[in-house]
Amino acid sequence: MVSAGDFRNGVTLEIDGQVVQIMEFQHVKPGKGAAFVRTKLKNVINGGVVERTFRPTEKFPAARIDRVDMQYLYADGDLYNVMDNNYEQVALNKDIVGDALKFVKENEVVKVCSYNGSVFSVEAPLFVELEITDTEPGFKGDTATGATKPATVETGAQINVPLFVSTGDRVMIDTRTGEYLSRA
Repeated sequence: MVSAGDFRNGVTLEIDGQVVQIMEFQHVKPGKGAAFVRTKLKNVINGGVVERTFRPTEKFPAARIDRVDMQYLYADGDLYNVMDNNYEQVALNKDIVGDALKFVKENEVVKVCSYNGSVFSVEAPLFVELEITDTEPGFKGDTATGATKPATVETGAQINVPLFVSTGDRVMIDTRTGEYLSRA
């Protein structure tokens, strides 16, 4: 059990039958009245965010979230197939995966998050190295403003890259933001 006075960012709890993760918290001690804890909670199953206040003495059970490394095999229509270390394959629906695999190639390792055996999300590696498959050539002299141009990577995703990057280059991408980091 975790008391509201011990809340920290990233802690996952069960509150009113919902599994939530603490995004932000603030202990408030007003001049009059009792202290309270103001929080911003994210529902880990459906992604909804709510703000709630709690008395510091309220207690909630900690939720156990399992994050398992699995190998992304292939996409088949709206199903994404992954495999664990015991060679058991699982097909995940597009609603669960969302855009998480936008920058992930086949045979890469991803983290599959589940609660009580029910998968609710997939986490891609933070950084990936991909090849640029299509982009227009940059023009000499256009670099004074730090300009970018659209490019397509080998997974089919679109990103913006600096003008000096050309087709065939390998680049590092931050999967959380989809931003170009550097040439690889």
